Amino acid sequence: MPEAEQQNDASAPAGAGGDPPKTAKQLEKERLKAEKLAKLQAKLDKKAAAAPAAGEKKEKPEKRTKEVKEAAVYTAKTAPGEKKDLSGPLPDAYSPRYVEAQWYSWWEKEGFFTPEYGRESIDAPNPNGKFVMIIPPPNVTGSLHLGHALTNSIEDAITRYHRMKGRTTLWVPGCDHAGIATQVVVEKLLWRDEKLSRHDLGREKFIERIWDWRREKGGRIYDQLKSLGSSYDWSRVAFTMDPKLCRAVTEAFVRLHEEGSIYRSSRLVNWSCTLRSAISDIEVDKVEIPGRTFLSIPGYDDKVEFGVLIKFAYKVEGSDEEIVVATTRIETMLGDTAVAVHPQDERYKHLHGKFVVHPFSTRRLPIVCDEFVDMAFGTGAVKITPAHDPNDYEVGKRCNLPFITIFNDDGFIIGDYGEFTGMKRFDCRKKILEKLKALNLYRETLNNPMVVPICSRSKDVVEPLIKPQWYVSCSDMAASATEAVRSGELKIIPEHHTKTWYHWMDGIRDWCVSRQLWWGHRIPAYHVSFSDPSIQTGSNDDEQYWIVARTEEEALSKAAERFGVDASKIVLKQDEDVLDTWFSSGIFPFSVFGWPDKTKDLETFYPTSLLETGHDILFFWVARMVFFGQKLLGKLPFKEVYLHPMVRDAHGRKMSKSLGNVIDPMDVICGITLEGLNAQLVGSNLDPREIEKAKAGQKQDYPQGIPECGSDALRFALCAYITQARDINLDINRVQGYRFFCNKLWNATKFALLYFTGSEKFDTELNASEVINQMDAWILSRLASAIEACNNGFETYDFAAATSACYAFWLYDLCDVYLECLKPVFQSGTEEQQAAARRTLYVCLDFGLRLLSPFMPFITEELYQRLPRAKPAPSICVASYPSNISWRSTKIEADVEFVQKAARIIRSARSDYNLPNKVKTEVYIVCTDAAPREILKRYASDLATISYCSKVEFDSPAPPGCAILTVTGQCEVHLLLKGLVEADKEIAKLQKKSDQLVQTVGKLTQAIQAADYATKVPAEVQEANETKLTESRAEIERIAAAIETLKLM
Repeated sequence: MPEAEQQNDASAPAGAGGDPPKTAKQLEKERLKAEKLAKLQAKLDKKAAAAPAAGEKKEKPEKRTKEVKEAAVYTAKTAPGEKKDLSGPLPDAYSPRYVEAQWYSWWEKEGFFTPEYGRESIDAPNPNGKFVMIIPPPNVTGSLHLGHALTNSIEDAITRYHRMKGRTTLWVPGCDHAGIATQVVVEKLLWRDEKLSRHDLGREKFIERIWDWRREKGGRIYDQLKSLGSSYDWSRVAFTMDPKLCRAVTEAFVRLHEEGSIYRSSRLVNWSCTLRSAISDIEVDKVEIPGRTFLSIPGYDDKVEFGVLIKFAYKVEGSDEEIVVATTRIETMLGDTAVAVHPQDERYKHLHGKFVVHPFSTRRLPIVCDEFVDMAFGTGAVKITPAHDPNDYEVGKRCNLPFITIFNDDGFIIGDYGEFTGMKRFDCRKKILEKLKALNLYRETLNNPMVVPICSRSKDVVEPLIKPQWYVSCSDMAASATEAVRSGELKIIPEHHTKTWYHWMDGIRDWCVSRQLWWGHRIPAYHVSFSDPSIQTGSNDDEQYWIVARTEEEALSKAAERFGVDASKIVLKQDEDVLDTWFSSGIFPFSVFGWPDKTKDLETFYPTSLLETGHDILFFWVARMVFFGQKLLGKLPFKEVYLHPMVRDAHGRKMSKSLGNVIDPMDVICGITLEGLNAQLVGSNLDPREIEKAKAGQKQDYPQGIPECGSDALRFALCAYITQARDINLDINRVQGYRFFCNKLWNATKFALLYFTGSEKFDTELNASEVINQMDAWILSRLASAIEACNNGFETYDFAAATSACYAFWLYDLCDVYLECLKPVFQSGTEEQQAAARRTLYVCLDFGLRLLSPFMPFITEELYQRLPRAKPAPSICVASYPSNISWRSTKIEADVEFVQKAARIIRSARSDYNLPNKVKTEVYIVCTDAAPREILKRYASDLATISYCSKVEFDSPAPPGCAILTVTGQCEVHLLLKGLVEADKEIAKLQKKSDQLVQTVGKLTQAIQAADYATKVPAEVQEANETKLTESRAEIERIAAAIETLKLM
């Protein structure tokens, strides 16, 4: 190596090689140089010896990974229904699986959820009153979604609150048979597994298959409700197809028909050609399209065009004139029976009373006058198809036009239309357009934004068809329902929904309750014909020949009486249709209690106290329960209606399987991987073409899957979201945040229980006069404030306020302040002080858990059972809800708030100067006003504890080397830094941090000043940027002040 060569040359004898002799100075210089080189060589040799041999791979030291402990699991062999084994210690960390095990079956077995619990009888007088509510019955068709979880979280919190208030409490569970949804699911399974249709099986066998499926799947929903902790009285569970409820449905239909509120009529209905059934308005999705759009429709290989307006001409009979009309559904022109114009339209006055010629039939279409025509829209002439359009239907009735149906139940063209007959409706759409062009009657196609009615079940386009159906007359019932709300007899919360109520009631139409299905409550109506041909038989449309009765025997008797014919000559055929599912749901509030029988349950629990549900079914379900309750029992079914918001995803999008954002609450409770979420899509009914899109959505929102959060965290999060808004944008990260809150609860209680070492038991009877420690008085006042906020929150349905009060008390008051201030008391306080603190701490734990219990039933039960209770309730769910607010002292709270403000300022400064918590410092208080000085002096030891100070001085002058912190205009804190920080190093660190913040501010300012910032950047991002900018500027100012202080040291 070069260094070695130099060394050898330098050590050669002087004069060797013929060089001139060197001077003493030169020799000394070379000697020193040689010594340096020798040292360097020794260093290099040492390094080479330590280096690995050539070709050897140096072994990397093993990375030290943080040891992750397995989450605790409850392993005790406890039989279902037996109380959880609490003999062992609390696990080190909170585990939802451990905490939520075993409790529910014990609650259920003990009867805590029944109104009979702790009472001689259900109708025994209770000075606290009663609370009764029914479940909005979920569909039997599968698993729950987050909307159900929201409903149950709210309703269970309300129910548990009322139970803990000592009221006779009943929450009735149940399930809806979901006529269309269930039939569709089973039909799909039948076709997938056996390639059979329901018609191949026949009605009876198909219904048997549905019952088999119900028995197999029906229990899953109830298991999920139990996993959520929902405190239903399962002894009263009701399924809308149970014999008791079927009898009630029949009775309701018969009574309503007998008094004229139900009748039969041929009218336009929403028809699903795929389902071959009428469907309700709620089952029609109104899909808005911006213009020309091609949609996938069941039964068609090619996509079908929508969003265009086609103009074509009708020739005026006996003339060269023509009238141009426009339509978005050109195929319906086969059913046109008139052309309408406005009577005041001068362009068409000369054509009044004349006819146009239909190009594809021998039909003459009259030109009629009707004021519904908008003269300014299009040509001012409108084609009228009374049998296939709601507006045209009304014109047809006013003008006495023929009603010609051109579609059969499957959506095929019927009638004498030549080549069009037998075609599918959207194939006919294309063919008619071709023919109109060939006949020179086509004029133009225009882009046309429109709403396409889509069947939510089958995704088919809904067709208006005239069908003979059974209808409920709603006008009188709507008037009574309107008056109930106007008078205050029925209260709708939030109040802004009353406008929707009045709007719907004012524009109410009679309700079609017939459904062309097999699964459901078969309509108790019988068509009468006669075995004797000499007796005239009426048509299917003639209501006179329909008998409504509870049984076939009763129908036979009624028919014999009506027609004066011997029963032996009467032939009865029951209506094949079933009732709309909402009909049985409408009588649910009293059918579950045994109506029409006068049962003890009905007398005791009807009317119920509250109906809680989503605002989207205010009309479809809530209104109909009000209708039937008032009509059949003469009483409103409930006194109040609370309507919660709809759940959307974190981006504000509607939950949709195709977006991949529909979440099963069990996946939030138990956790699931991204692969697990993907697998659920593959096993769903989702169109294979949409699965990849849904997977991409899942990967974007849940790249790591969904962490295990537990029921308590999910329930608390959902209730915390509840505001007056119409929607909730649910972020799973927020649910996980409340799972961390559960961990905080767990650790805080576990730590606090260490102070209860003896056998002493405690109660919650503590008077303010008995409190001797000032921080005890403060925490009791904060507890009283939380108690007041929680009670008010439940009474006013302000769940966000109640959850916020619980969260703040536990996290900010108990954990952050009080438990810290207790440490010195239990380290060096007197026995009296410790005993007082122990008693106060018990009250805080006991009442704090009870406040939380309606929202978090599992963790609160687990921890409550571990408290050293002198007068224990068997379970927290039947313990009394706290109401004591006598400890409240706004003076004490204001004083401690001032102390906390000083502590926050000190801690913030310590952070600015990078002082770790274990490094204690001194503070010197300088006040020009006696009041703040007196407060801080009184709480000096507590201030020292929560601000990590070794001492707090009031009378000694502050030494040099202090940072001066302003608390108020009259109060400063001098924080001693000298000797604790290296000024130069800290200045460099702070300057680097300041430079980074200046860059951040610059980038944000540049982004905000961009021309399209306000229009292109989402509102939530703009808000986040503004917050970050404000915080960064404030931090720059703080750092600058800190640097100036350090420069003086």
